[in-house]
Amino acid sequence: MLNISKWNLFFVFSVCLLGFYYILPNFYGKSEVTALPSFLSKKQVNLGLDLQGGSHLLLEVETNNVLKEESENLVDEIRSFLRKSKIKYTNLGSKIKGAVVTIKDLEKVDFVKKEIKKNINKDIIINSDTNKITFLFSEKFILESRNRTVEQSIEVVRKRVDESGTKEPTIQKQGEERIIVQLPGVKDPERIKTLIGRTAKLNFHMLDPTTVELAEQRGKFPPGTFKVQNSDPTAYEKEFIVKKRVLLTGDRLKSAAATVDPQTGRYVVAFEFDTKGAKKFAKITTENTYQRLAILLDNKVVSAPQIREPITGGQGNISGNFSANAANDLAVLLRAGSLPAPIRVLEERTVGPSLGFDSIEAGKKALMIGFILVIIFMILKYKVFGIVADFAIIINVILLVSMLSAIEATLTMPGIAGIVLTVGMAVDANVLVFERIKEELRSGRSIINSIDLGYKYALKTIIDANFTTLIAALLLFNYGSGPIKGFAVTLSIGILTSMFSALILTKMVVSFWVLKFKPNKIYIN
Repeated sequence: MLNISKWNLFFVFSVCLLGFYYILPNFYGKSEVTALPSFLSKKQVNLGLDLQGGSHLLLEVETNNVLKEESENLVDEIRSFLRKSKIKYTNLGSKIKGAVVTIKDLEKVDFVKKEIKKNINKDIIINSDTNKITFLFSEKFILESRNRTVEQSIEVVRKRVDESGTKEPTIQKQGEERIIVQLPGVKDPERIKTLIGRTAKLNFHMLDPTTVELAEQRGKFPPGTFKVQNSDPTAYEKEFIVKKRVLLTGDRLKSAAATVDPQTGRYVVAFEFDTKGAKKFAKITTENTYQRLAILLDNKVVSAPQIREPITGGQGNISGNFSANAANDLAVLLRAGSLPAPIRVLEERTVGPSLGFDSIEAGKKALMIGFILVIIFMILKYKVFGIVADFAIIINVILLVSMLSAIEATLTMPGIAGIVLTVGMAVDANVLVFERIKEELRSGRSIINSIDLGYKYALKTIIDANFTTLIAALLLFNYGSGPIKGFAVTLSIGILTSMFSALILTKMVVSFWVLKFKPNKIYIN
């Protein structure tokens, strides 16, 4: 029988209250919402690139650089094996997709081919022409390397964009070596491009005490060293001689943040290593006290401090002529990690706000027309029950937008289409219930019994219909991308809110009306 339990009333009231709580910030601008009291939510629905404008970037990952590094590593492994095996060789060098070497003793060529194939952990194809051996990476190895490089690049780009404060960017792979980056609300993408484009490869080397001038006078650099430029062109020391051996890399960083050095008052980037990195850093600073440590970022020296004492806490600073923005950007790069390969910007477009404004207005118009037509139809068709259904539609839209706000979802034109579709579908459940109630009344049952059975018997059909639609929406979200996901999100949330409003909210309102006013007859066409 019809009844309104206190728990049911509390549940419906709480859900509706939460809906109004989360939808409220959307009536304020981005700048105004920060001034709201602390007890109010400040989460809003984010508008996508097609609604508020922004920047569109097409990037290309230079995966050949990774293959070149793999080739150089292969050369090092071959060299180590040949020296260890005391096999004489010549003309050892790298190719873009492999390496080549000439073995002096022709009788040992087969032995070298067999042992290198067995000991080197790479999928390579080995060919020989007399005593010249060519090592080529297999197509499978190249494809996997390229895919891995692009996927890693996407993750690093995503971290950097997220760290910059851009809300709900779209970052996805296109083709084999390209990445699409859409940045809603970003009108000047230069800073983002700088963040994205830098490789940010951080290495720690020891600085050789030999000056560049002295080495040039001698006509050669000390063995195992190379010349590196200072990242600050205004600094006194323009160039350094750095030892080639990499003592530690930025992969071991746990955190990095821009801060102000209390002694100098200048901006520095404070960093902290993870456990293994801290132990290694402590060993480096212990064994090289009073020597200078060169900190290289993208093969340029950003700082070359003197190690005054062992640093055992795993923390340090990168000092330089940093502005506040430069220090923050460097910290973002270090936290996000280095790119596995350089990235080029192939295409850049800025979407103006006029397109977004027109789209919003068109979406609003479609939503209002659909909303009004549904309301009129329901009142004409179902009288009082139609008014209840229209009330449920209004609550349904409020709950839908509030849930989008709570998760700070990005609303695009397909997302607006999903809301319009939800409004059209929201009355389906009510129609099923009302038609079932009509049948029960025709069979001679009482009003209360007919309403109770109408909701009870229609429940299974409504759940089945909405569940299958929800499965389709989840599949669209899982396998779709960009705008398709936006449509799937609004449709999925709309299904959940419409079931709540149709099955729980309307039943409670109808039950209250019947129990309160006890009508002798109800009118349903």
